[in-house]
Amino acid sequence: MMRVAKPRNARSKRAMDSRAPQLVEHTKKALVIRASTGGQLVQNAMTDLSAYKKPDVKKFSKKNEVHPFDDTTTLEFFSQKNDASLLLVGSNTKKRPNTLTWIRTFNYQILDMIELQILNYKSIEEFKQLTINIGMKPLFNFSGPIFDTHAHYQQVKSIFLDFFRGSQVPMLDLAGIQYIISVCAGGDGNVSVYSEDTSNLPPIHFRVYKIKTYKSKIQTKVPRVELEEIGPRFDFKIGRVRDADPDVLKQALKRPKELEPKQKKNIETDLVGDKIATIHVGKQDLMKIQTRKMKGLKKGRKPSDDDDDVMDDEEEVVLSEDDEESEKEEKPRKKRH
Repeated sequence: MMRVAKPRNARSKRAMDSRAPQLVEHTKKALVIRASTGGQLVQNAMTDLSAYKKPDVKKFSKKNEVHPFDDTTTLEFFSQKNDASLLLVGSNTKKRPNTLTWIRTFNYQILDMIELQILNYKSIEEFKQLTINIGMKPLFNFSGPIFDTHAHYQQVKSIFLDFFRGSQVPMLDLAGIQYIISVCAGGDGNVSVYSEDTSNLPPIHFRVYKIKTYKSKIQTKVPRVELEEIGPRFDFKIGRVRDADPDVLKQALKRPKELEPKQKKNIETDLVGDKIATIHVGKQDLMKIQTRKMKGLKKGRKPSDDDDDVMDDEEEVVLSEDDEESEKEEKPRKKRH
């Protein structure tokens, strides 16, 4: 572990502040290390892989005496010295030929690592020369149910995503998607079939394709997409594996409270993605509700007034005898002819 000294000037202080923990971390940098026993095939393979990590990669040209599974002191020193959280070590021995060791660190300490032995390799130079702009984000395709069920393949998937992801952006233009990395593995995903020994695990096929878009004759808005392999091409076999410590992994995955989305009160999201809100209505006064206006429901009306109205409706008109005689006289008489 490196000794952390106090900054002597403003320049060194700014450099130390940039390496300090941030709310939003910088893009993960990778360090490509050539072991003392690394051959030419391993060196070419690491050169091709680092081409898709530019500009966030640094490659050592000299050989280094490193043994990842035996002593991690040198690797942790390189990680802190170069401010790199991803390491790729290439080695070639009689027992483990043409091996790439993928390593992740947390707080400049080894988090986990996995060995991938190269069974088949075809470099970029053997394919048709198709250029890709530096810093482009790739599409990823993991084919096979074993990437979701087996622990070693889940680790490979996580390491590949961390290594080639690049910088995180809120939006991505369609023109910026120029290539796709396809990772395939056989097997039916049944973990019980495979033993703890990694010798009988199915190989991993690593392919890179260039995305070409053409004008579609059927649809005007959606282009026609074609893929062309541009390399490199790898067939990997899983070797030794070192899993992450559960407590360290929990600390590495912890997110600061400032970045957690604030939960709005009484607002939920269903499975479809629609927002559902809960509205709380206060207690209603039924006496103040506007209803249909009727005579019998008026506030100022007395019961005596209701009785008078009933009597008026049932009152009978009685005529006197004089009134009857006057009505008879008023009747016209018929004329005789």
